Amino acid sequence: MGKKTASIPVNNFGGEFDAGIVIEKIAFTNLPNLAEWGPAERHDRHSFFLLEKGTVTMEIDFQKYEIKSPSIIYMHPNQVHLMLAFENVTVNSWAINNENLNPEYLKLLEDITPAKPMLLNEETFSIIYEAVTLCLKLVEWKNNRLYHSLLKDSCNALVALVISQYIGLSTPADKASRFELITKAFTETLEHNFTKHKRPAAYAHILNISIPYLNECVKNATGFSASHHIQQRVILEAKRLLYHSGKSVKEIATELGYDDYPYFSRLFTKVTGMPALVFRNKNLD
Repeated sequence: MGKKTASIPVNNFGGEFDAGIVIEKIAFTNLPNLAEWGPAERHDRHSFFLLEKGTVTMEIDFQKYEIKSPSIIYMHPNQVHLMLAFENVTVNSWAINNENLNPEYLKLLEDITPAKPMLLNEETFSIIYEAVTLCLKLVEWKNNRLYHSLLKDSCNALVALVISQYIGLSTPADKASRFELITKAFTETLEHNFTKHKRPAAYAHILNISIPYLNECVKNATGFSASHHIQQRVILEAKRLLYHSGKSVKEIATELGYDDYPYFSRLFTKVTGMPALVFRNKNLD
């Protein structure tokens, strides 16, 4: 796979449903030619997949998952994914951009990202399956004057069903410990500032707490220090750009907020166990 792009490819969908919303059902009885699917990519909207039948093997942000039905898969627009294999698959999918997404749901999706694929029990699968089946019927009502509103509302309902499942796995806010609440605030702040702030002191200042207390909270809740999480978030983005873009290591370092290129190179090697160029070449073989 050669480098042809200056940044990570983004799938903009398109076609007759290019109104920020897509709802469809796809089935593969035979293994498709994965080469025709192109390189790994991001989507330009929030993407959801209800795996009704079969098994899918895919990579999401360099983590490999073998996903068996019935399962739900959610991918944030920032996440990079690559399909590796299919086996007798039937999948229902829906995707929606920020403009059409309920603002409350958008905030909740940011909170649960990154979300691992989730195996569903029979009852939950049945509820979501019935909802997406209705949505697929609404897709055919193209001459209805409220067509877009119907798609928007039905897609948001599907999103809410998925969010409810992920929220069910987390600790309710009123029962979360102080450590968990501080860690949640830290990770949210980190997501929006990792290219600007590289030290725990900056995040402690934003959260109006001391550096030792920030580290105590994060370490207690996750087992790792604040510095570890900062480095992991930066290196994840570096991996995305190394693998999926044609930018040089120096350009990537600058984009991620490092003027000291040698320092960035040493950090990447320390965190991943290999130099940036070795990582790029290894993953393109």
